[in-house]
Order: sequence, then C-alpha cells, then structure tokens
Amino acid sequence: MENLTLKICFHNVGDYSQNCKSIIANTVQYILYIYKEQLCMYSIDMIWCEYIWLDHDNNYRSKTRILNSENGVFNIDNVPIWNYDGSSTQQAHGEDSEIYIKPVHMVRDPFRRDRDSWLVLCDTWLPNDNPHPDNTRFVAMKIFSQKQVVEAKPWFGLEQEFFIRKSTKGYPLGMDAKLYQKSQQETIQGQYYCGVGKGNCHGRVLMDEAVVNMVDSGLSINGLNFEVAPGQAEFQIMNEGIVAADELHLARYILIRTAEKLDLSIDMHPKPFKLNLNGSGCHTNYSTKYMRQDGGFTVIKEAIQKLEKTHAEHIAIYGKYNEMRLSGKWETADINTFSSGVADRGASIRIPRFTDRDKKGYLEDRRPSSNMDPYLVTAKIAETTIL
Repeated sequence: MENLTLKICFHNVGDYSQNCKSIIANTVQYILYIYKEQLCMYSIDMIWCEYIWLDHDNNYRSKTRILNSENGVFNIDNVPIWNYDGSSTQQAHGEDSEIYIKPVHMVRDPFRRDRDSWLVLCDTWLPNDNPHPDNTRFVAMKIFSQKQVVEAKPWFGLEQEFFIRKSTKGYPLGMDAKLYQKSQQETIQGQYYCGVGKGNCHGRVLMDEAVVNMVDSGLSINGLNFEVAPGQAEFQIMNEGIVAADELHLARYILIRTAEKLDLSIDMHPKPFKLNLNGSGCHTNYSTKYMRQDGGFTVIKEAIQKLEKTHAEHIAIYGKYNEMRLSGKWETADINTFSSGVADRGASIRIPRFTDRDKKGYLEDRRPSSNMDPYLVTAKIAETTIL
C-alpha cells in the first residue's frame, strides 16, 4: 500500500526536482505514520466478543459486543454478562423479554483475524438468577462437578456427522434429482466414504476451511473425514468433562459460519432424507482413567452393563428424530434393542479392536444422533457409569 502510494505520488510529480520528490515522499510517509498511530490509538484496547448461545430449538444465535481492555489481561472472568430479547428466540414473553447470557467458554475468533476477537459461548439465565429451562449446561454441571466424576477424569471423543446442502432444503452436495430418485430404489453410497477426487468427494473446500478455523481458534479438533453418503462429512473433537460439550458447540458454530460464507447449509437432522442412505450421528467415544489403565477392560464391561440397564433413559435424551435413524440398518442398532460387540458398527456400543486387544481403552456409544445435546449426553453417560 505504501509503495503504491509513493509510486502514484512520483508519477504526478513530473519533472520536479529530486529535492521536491523527497519532500513529497517524506510527507506521504508522515501521513501514513499518523494514520497508523491513530488506528492503533482507537483499536489497541478494543476487544471484539461474539456472544453465542442456544435458542429454544437449539439453534445458534450470536451478537457482537466491543469491549475496552483496561489492564491488558483478558479471560473468561473479564467478559461481562449480557442479555438478549428472549421473545424473539421463543424463550420469553414480550412484556418480560430479557434473558441473561453468562460466558462459560471462549476461544479465538477465526473470522476476525485482524482484530483481538473472541468467540464467547454462553449459557442462559433468568433475571432472578435461576437457570433458564433451556439451560442444559447447568444440568450437566451438577454431574461433572461431583467429586467421583472429577476424580474419574472422563474423556469424550465426539464424532459430529452432518450433511452439506446447497440450500436449506436442497439436495446434499454430490446429488441431483436423478441420483435422488435412484437412491429411493437402491443403495448409492459407499464410494464417498473417505473419498478422493471428482465424483467421490463433495465439500472439501468447506471442510478444510472449517477445520482450519476450528484449529486456529484453539479447539481440540482431532480430524475430519467424508462419510458414507454423498455430501456427508464429520469432524472429531475430544476433551475432558463438560469442556468437550462446550467445544462441540463452538465447533458446530464455526462449521455453520464457514458454510454460510460459502453459501452452503449444514443439516444436522439424523435422517434428513427418506432414502437408502446412512443417517447422521454423533458417536460418543468415552473412557475414564480407570478404563485407560491396566485392568481397565473389566471397568469397560461393567460400564456397558450399566448402559444396557439404562438404555431407555439414554435413548430419551439422545436426540430428536433419532428413531428415524436407529432402524437396525445403515450401520445402526435398533432403537429398542441394546447390543454391544467388538468392531460392530451395527451395535449400540462398539468396543474397538485395540481396546479388546489391549484390555484397556475406551468404548463407543453409537446411539446419539447428530443433533444431540452434548451436555445431556455426556453428563448422562458419566452419571450412569461413574455415580
């Protein structure tokens, strides 16, 4: 920019003397210096916070607040409580519409890289300081804050599956009307799983950009891959306790925002198409420190027995429309029947071969749907297996 400005100035100088050119160059440099100084003066202490919360239907809402940093130290404790119009999110009446949002987790904002900017995940509270009925994080914290759970150090690896659509009601990427009709009669999936190349992979630009954004924000992303059905993909995220649920929400938000930029839509319905296609889940890999240490296989088997006894309780909170997905077909178990097995992707609980071989490790709960509430799911698993 500076070189271009100087070039323009010299071009207009014509045959002026070298001394005159030098004066003009110095003047331009001084103007640029003042501009930069003014820019710094107005922006150095400004922190951009994108407050993020869930509405009544578990859709993400967000708005920006620009704060002044007084001491240069900024963390979750410095972010003020804010509020929003709950009557516009189906969470309050117009005559008493304010819902408070309290910051609970923050990461770098990958969408405003030229600013000191943060994504701030919040939970929702009523003005009387009671949690809003939609605040499931408050429910989960009751479990994760218990001494037995804290000492068990529960890890959750969450595999978020979804479809990428050209519009909110359009076909998934890689599918047209002809392929849609064909898939009503026969299976047209398989070639897309971890596919490479034109015709086999759809949405790589989105996935690469979204995961780069997640990593750059500081989230604990483990990877990504394309799934069995056309236009279907997943990313994986892992962390301990309630942080895993917090980070999944932030990762979902980043994915949706990245898709928005590319004029694409993310569909997390567990079975959005009545076709011969896999649905979308959020397989939940789980372990405690007792499962991960020598002799842990006994603890894993005990946990599976506990999960079997509470199967109906888990299914009740494992996601809306999950009955459409858990059909006993398309790599799922029947919703009404609990099962487990080594390397069995048609079971409720899969025991990885490495876990079976090493006699320690983790289990995979394949029942949660793609639209599941991570607070409810992770807390329920911890409650069932630890408490």
